Amino acid sequence: MTGAEIVDRDFLDARARLLDLAAFLDRLDRAADGAGRDDPRVRALLDAMRQLGSTEPGRVARIQVALSDPTTEPIDRLPDRGAAGAWTGAAHGADR
Repeated sequence: MTGAEIVDRDFLDARARLLDLAAFLDRLDRAADGAGRDDPRVRALLDAMRQLGSTEPGRVARIQVALSDPTTEPIDRLPDRGAAGAWTGAAHGADR
């Protein structure tokens, strides 16, 4: 496909997803407790989003790594609720 064909096919979906992210962050900013930005999942998401402006190939891989658990040792049990969508080990005293 040409670049123009990709833009024609995917632009509106990408635009909608970007607006969804902006709305999510706006809701966090308006939250009554003001604590949403302190959540390790939100911090990981914001760190990953910085890759979007990169012109280097491999953005998807870098974002996936930014949101993934970097540990290699198996654990017997998850410390809390299971899959969180982003690594939250730092919130439990683990180092990245």
